Amino acid sequence: MKKRELFNQVIDYFETHMPIAETELEYQDPYELIVAVILSAQCTDKRVNMITPAFFKMFPTADILAVHEPEEVYTYIKSCSYPNNKAKHLVGMARTLVQEFSGKVPDNLADLQKLPGVGRKTANVILSVAFQKPAMAVDTHVFRVAARIGLTTGSKTPLDTELQLVKHIPQELVHKAHHWLILHGRYVCLARKPRCSSCGLTHLCRYYRSVVSKQ
Repeated sequence: MKKRELFNQVIDYFETHMPIAETELEYQDPYELIVAVILSAQCTDKRVNMITPAFFKMFPTADILAVHEPEEVYTYIKSCSYPNNKAKHLVGMARTLVQEFSGKVPDNLADLQKLPGVGRKTANVILSVAFQKPAMAVDTHVFRVAARIGLTTGSKTPLDTELQLVKHIPQELVHKAHHWLILHGRYVCLARKPRCSSCGLTHLCRYYRSVVSKQ
């Protein structure tokens, strides 16, 4: 099967079976989203959603967060992974937003990556989710699922995966495809024990053909 045909069939499957695909992080605006995404690194969305209500009540805007110290922020996020580093990143992010962007979250990759705690993946999440731009954030789920299905070939880095995916996914669907792959990886195509018996993509999946079907 040619790559274009594979992408088309995978897209058709998700369009049919997952017409609504969006982040499971709870947020109201780009500032809240960037906080939630920073907190979500190596932490579940469920845990982040437990933390953010009290956090946003105390630090409702970047301007307010910017005048506090990481030690104060730590007390609100200590139940997530790596709270010390994340507290520093959150305060640094807020201060940079205030000092360089008048407190407004930028809507382009270069400026987003100027914010402490925001790498390419996080920046792409913000662009995709908050601004519906054709940005493909590659986390472990996207990296794994894309390779297993066969959407990517020989990818060694998240950037390799990102570039291969955006090359073949229509621009207007990239932000949605990001969630398709994440959610499929989170609930079906698990890292250790993929639930192939409940997957509707096995007839297309390279991993299923080469590994599972031969077991």
